Amino acid sequence: MLGRIRPPAGRVYERQILVSARCIERLITDSPDHAGCPLPRETRRALRRPGAIRHTKDSSLKSFLDLGLIEPITRALADERYATPTPIQTQTIPHVLAARDVVGIAQTGTGKTAAFALPILHRLAEKRLRPERRACRVLILSPTRELSAQITESFKTYGRYLRPSVALAIGGVSTSRQVRILAAGVEVLVATPGRLRDLLQMGALRLDRVEVFVLDEADRMLDMGFIHDIRAIVEKLPRDRQSLFFSATMPKPITDLANQMLRNPAHVAVTPAATTVESVDQRVIFVDRAGKPALLGEILRGESIDRALVFTRTKHGADRVVRALEKMNLAAEAIHGNKSQSQRERVLAAFRTGRLRTLIATDIAARGIDVDGISHVINYDLPNIPESYVHRIGRTARAGAVGAAISFCDAEERAYLKTIERLIRISIPATDRRSGRGTGERPPVKVKANHSQNGKHRAKQHQQRGNHANASSDATIASVGFMQPVRGPRQHANVRGNHRAAR
Repeated sequence: MLGRIRPPAGRVYERQILVSARCIERLITDSPDHAGCPLPRETRRALRRPGAIRHTKDSSLKSFLDLGLIEPITRALADERYATPTPIQTQTIPHVLAARDVVGIAQTGTGKTAAFALPILHRLAEKRLRPERRACRVLILSPTRELSAQITESFKTYGRYLRPSVALAIGGVSTSRQVRILAAGVEVLVATPGRLRDLLQMGALRLDRVEVFVLDEADRMLDMGFIHDIRAIVEKLPRDRQSLFFSATMPKPITDLANQMLRNPAHVAVTPAATTVESVDQRVIFVDRAGKPALLGEILRGESIDRALVFTRTKHGADRVVRALEKMNLAAEAIHGNKSQSQRERVLAAFRTGRLRTLIATDIAARGIDVDGISHVINYDLPNIPESYVHRIGRTARAGAVGAAISFCDAEERAYLKTIERLIRISIPATDRRSGRGTGERPPVKVKANHSQNGKHRAKQHQQRGNHANASSDATIASVGFMQPVRGPRQHANVRGNHRAAR
């Protein structure tokens, strides 16, 4: 298989790239049939002879090879110990290689980034061109700085033997360095919508040479108020392009947007929209608002927690939770839009390595935190957008692991809980910890997807259990319709705040 490199003079040459002998040795000795067994000396010598190393039928990367990816990419996958593609990758990669537009629906942690990064790298290598000044060949939009940084790192990891030029354009840092990098042109640009529009207005970037456009976490873009920015950006893209949409959910506004932008797209859905991971143990605790800090401290001390990710609805709320935990001698850090990029990176690094056990975050970080080993997600505040609940608890139980999602629910949040349960079609087991109440538990109940009389009766029962339920919120639910988020002044304020923070 041939890979291509660019010498300093700029001409494109071809060379044969062979899989390293040490990589093949590691694959063989780490296989279940040969675990811990060293290779014979004759075999090691044979593997190291020039021209002797090839992928074979017995390679653990057989499935990736069957997808038609070039050898430098499969070699990088071997370095990362990626053995077989995930369902979203298996279904998406052939369509992207065939230059088709794609709409992909999959939950977080299913390998969506590799599903578009691998075939894009393959196509760039097949047609290696020097990018034009202030232009890019591939444009990827994501809603948050953290997610954008992770996508950038993925392209560098999977393309380590192709060495594509990859740039990151996000807010929270100076634009001067980003302008300098873009001046020479790049092959792949990963950006947040706010910073991208800033660069366009400065004249530091033009989009008329984009060949592939990727919109990642499209529904989160909608939640954060980026929909108008996206439309303005798309108007500057050439008509002759490939467009890829990826999201964990596909609400109607995003579906309409996809229908306008994509041409005869292939639809890929590996999980039902807005469903929760079965391996997550979901629980709800009814509690007075004033009792939330003490309850959080009790859980952090009493549960067997490796890493806990705690979500609040606002940035100031996150800081208040950190201060409350500090008074209980519990270490915690917050990450949200008011933090500088260096602060966010420092806190995430500590959380990723395990030096920090408890991280407090707002929804802006819900899909930008890709950390293994999160055992608990705690919704200190229930999200007022039900789809955000799915994304929040998707931070745990990743890669086949198990996890727990614990949600606090006060009287004002009962309406949010009902819309969440309607969306995920289950009634979450609940415990009552409000003052003057018992500790009765509510068993899980399947919630029907239609407005049957039984469903209305169950909803009425849930409302009666919560004596402090807000009647005006219930009326709002009835007015917006089934499976629609409850929108109020607080949510619109959060959307505007998230829009500014993500820039």
